[in-house]
Amino acid sequence: MEENNLKELKKGLLALLKKDALKKGQFILSSGKTSDYYLDGRIITLTPEGVYLVASIILELIKGSKIDAVGGPTLGADPIVGAVACLSHINRIPIKTFIVRKSSKEHGTMRQIEGPALKKGDRVALVDDVATTGKALIEAKQALEKQGVIIERSIVIVDRQEGAGENLAKAGLTLESIFSRLDIIG
Repeated sequence: MEENNLKELKKGLLALLKKDALKKGQFILSSGKTSDYYLDGRIITLTPEGVYLVASIILELIKGSKIDAVGGPTLGADPIVGAVACLSHINRIPIKTFIVRKSSKEHGTMRQIEGPALKKGDRVALVDDVATTGKALIEAKQALEKQGVIIERSIVIVDRQEGAGENLAKAGLTLESIFSRLDIIG
């Protein structure tokens, strides 16, 4: 994909985020923090255009890297990884995807990591919609490392710039974001 196409994808995604995902008011975030705005990434990733844009951008960002799979913490990553899997198949560059539960299921396969089996040494990219403190990505990283999986990248749609980058760095990850809080709310 050309750089101009990536810019166009980002331009379209930014417009959708500002129009549909940004909510003003008083909100309690999953981190427990309060905020005067909320970015509901699922409003975007659960629409055909939004999830197409997100998946296209992520595939472009990981192109050329030796990534065996893309996945992340449920619920934010769920629609993203489905779209990544679909687009990778359509583009004939198939990539496995996975979802990391908060904890292992207590029935059935009792798995914490859902999807095609990852094996020791697999290299993965973690994805999520919005990062505040990075807690969900760090917990997903810990679950994957128990299986010997190597986390190469951590990519989010929006970094709220409230500590996620620093917390992920302490956990040995670099946070990559398509957009920052400043891009969305100024």
